[in-house]
Amino acid sequence: MSSPVPLSPSAQAVKDAVLATYSDSVPRDDVLWALERCSAVAVLRAAADQVVPVCDTRCDRGVQQMKIRRELLAIAAELEGGNRVEASAAFVKSLLEGEGQ
Repeated sequence: MSSPVPLSPSAQAVKDAVLATYSDSVPRDDVLWALERCSAVAVLRAAADQVVPVCDTRCDRGVQQMKIRRELLAIAAELEGGNRVEASAAFVKSLLEGEGQ
């Protein structure tokens, strides 16, 4: 079995914050993280959509908002087991698909 790829500092901070919500009597291990990971990913995706809703990608809402959205989605993708390159490619694809609307 190969060892897991280390998380980026941002993704690790999310993981640590999620696991910190449990009491000290609960083992904070990979089993607990596996149970909580999907919730953390969903929260990040929802937050990204609040910063820049997907349907508004053609609107001029600011470069900073788009950067924040991309970073939140990249962390979510990383926590799901993807990587930043895949997340960035998905982000660019979503922008291109939005242009046809």
